[in-house]
Amino acid sequence: MSRILVTGGAGFIGSHLVDELIKAGNEVVVYDNFSSGRKEFLENSLSTGNVELVTGDLLNLEMLTKAMEGIDLVYHLAANPDIRLGTSVTDTDLKQGTIATYNVLESMRKNGCKNIAFSSSSVVYGEAKLMPTPEDYGPLFPISLYGASKLGSEGLISAWVGTFGIKAWIFRFANIIGTRGTHGVIFDFIHKLKKDPSRLEVLGNGLQEKSYMEVIDCSRAMIHVVNNFDDQLNYVNLGSSNTCSVSRIAQLVIEESGFSDVSIEFTGGDRGWAGDVPKAMLEVKKLNDSGFKCEFQSDEAVRFTAKSLIKEIGLGV
Repeated sequence: MSRILVTGGAGFIGSHLVDELIKAGNEVVVYDNFSSGRKEFLENSLSTGNVELVTGDLLNLEMLTKAMEGIDLVYHLAANPDIRLGTSVTDTDLKQGTIATYNVLESMRKNGCKNIAFSSSSVVYGEAKLMPTPEDYGPLFPISLYGASKLGSEGLISAWVGTFGIKAWIFRFANIIGTRGTHGVIFDFIHKLKKDPSRLEVLGNGLQEKSYMEVIDCSRAMIHVVNNFDDQLNYVNLGSSNTCSVSRIAQLVIEESGFSDVSIEFTGGDRGWAGDVPKAMLEVKKLNDSGFKCEFQSDEAVRFTAKSLIKEIGLGV
């Protein structure tokens, strides 16, 4: 049994990871400021008695340092959950991303904790000219403030590895979707249809195309990587082996909603918003060669998520 701290552990991805860690017999400390996380996401895990819940902000270094006492491994997932927010409040990702990561690392150093697993993102690759994009692609020039904060956090982690001898696992996520989702394209589409079942507005031209990974697959993959990659600094793409377009996602959401005669209306342009990467597909050979297999590929993950969120949100005929 390990004692593991999960930052953002009450959030969409974090709560699923906590569920999987508890199933594996660990003790978990969830550290979350509940800006987007929800206590009900942890209902099953809390009932086991093996979860300690700390309500705190990562920018509070003193509180975080105290919560880090006795921790063997940190899964650092907390971040600004909505990339688009960083375009209006420009220090959001700096504070909730890069500075928060510094505080996590510094609290680890003060407590002698030597292991960190970090949720980075495919957006660190920017508009990659090579797709599928492998882990050794470069140079890395992200085009969003969120991407810059993730790349800055990766740099801090690699510096801690070199300077203080910690061990790190960096996950570069595809688009993660699934139950308990609180943002993202599928979530937005469902809420738009709930407001007006006759039309669905799609940002951009609908040709944006990315790989999607179901959240429980993602949680299992994170644990798998930590258990099976043993370098001092490990970095692995987490995603499925294919892609799904925004137009296809709109069609799948409409199909699962049961609504008919829905008009799909595109706002135009090749990006959904400033900083959006229109096309992204990760090379996942390293993950697959290690023995991990996803239950869902992109299309199946999108349909499963649409069906689940429609039921959670309450939509359909």
